[in-house]
Amino acid sequence: MDLKAGKVFWKDTFKEHRTYPILEEDLSCDVCIVGSGSSGAHCAYFLAGTGLNVILIDKRDISEGSTVANTGLLQYSNDKTLTSLIHSFGEDVGTRHVQLCLDAIRTLEKEVVPSLDGNPDFKIRKSLYYASSLEDVSMLREEYDNLKSRDFPVEYYAEKDIESKFSFSKLAALVTGNDAEINPYKHAHFLIEKAYQKGVRVYSNTKINGKILKENQTHLFTENGHMIRAQSVIFATGYEAQEEVRDKNAKILSSYAIATNQIADQAKWHEDMMIWETARPYLYARKTFDNRIIIGGLDESTKYLEKRDSMIIRKRDELLKQLIILFPELENRIQADYYWGAFFGETHDGLPTIGIYPDHPNCYFLLGYGGNGTVYSVILSQIIRDLITKGGHPDSALYLKERNFSKSIVH
Repeated sequence: MDLKAGKVFWKDTFKEHRTYPILEEDLSCDVCIVGSGSSGAHCAYFLAGTGLNVILIDKRDISEGSTVANTGLLQYSNDKTLTSLIHSFGEDVGTRHVQLCLDAIRTLEKEVVPSLDGNPDFKIRKSLYYASSLEDVSMLREEYDNLKSRDFPVEYYAEKDIESKFSFSKLAALVTGNDAEINPYKHAHFLIEKAYQKGVRVYSNTKINGKILKENQTHLFTENGHMIRAQSVIFATGYEAQEEVRDKNAKILSSYAIATNQIADQAKWHEDMMIWETARPYLYARKTFDNRIIIGGLDESTKYLEKRDSMIIRKRDELLKQLIILFPELENRIQADYYWGAFFGETHDGLPTIGIYPDHPNCYFLLGYGGNGTVYSVILSQIIRDLITKGGHPDSALYLKERNFSKSIVH
């Protein structure tokens, strides 16, 4: 699957990364991770300290799939609001999911990023979530009440507050705290390098083109004729997993983004907050470490590559237009130095998924689908680690594809 097209931004920010060889021998391991994007990288990082014999492989260069098209907004608030989660799943499950998202960002801030050999441009930010229409104001107020009453870091901005801090005016907005921005490409490379230093064997440009699935061991066969024997396999292949297992809860869309030229004095943009909106599909925007602006969205309900790619130039121009509507002072000063389209996964129920299937014994499919994919990777990789090493995890029932919430342990 061609996951992306166009001129992506992140590769140009980190060219001096470690490279890894092609697998050219038969190997055995306790755990084989297939995929080196955000999900596979977090799995490698969290498994590296367990004493297990771990291998990570990817058919591409490291982190060259969807992760290089990720725009790097980390938020505890989700595409599906806490209010909606509570309506769908009940208060305990909805609140626990949002808490786990907040905890994941704090884990990155306090534990993961400080342990890496370089900073992946990680920075704690606030997010502005504004009402796209009058009809959404009451929804935002209810969401604020639900978040605030459960001690999540949130503020409510009225129209005058927004006008005083930004170039645009909106009727209302929520400001969520302890969100973050990151360079997802750097981050995945740094995670894998740290795992490699701890003994995880890493191979790039190694395609799996066959497998034998047994109850006690999986045999993976590479395109160049070698075999990996693994006790457990984690398929961290993102949206390409749908070619292997068709999850009825998953849907594949196309999304678009641009990164502008560098502008030192950009706009009236309070505290460089990340910005998104209540409309669906939604627009979102953030600044970068080198004074660019990334804006994305304009999703299309297509999983066809030709249709996705045919719209990249039109979406580029529309995203520039939307950015100027928000920040009129940027007109005649900005251009899209980078622009791309990419496949993007969502779930119908709004939660990410760990897929375990009877015809894939000892295999785990990490499906971190949704606009919070990096945050989901942090959560799900730790749960899968514990499923492998301990036989269970107190939050696994929230994310196993069966959604058996009655077994959830609420903390």
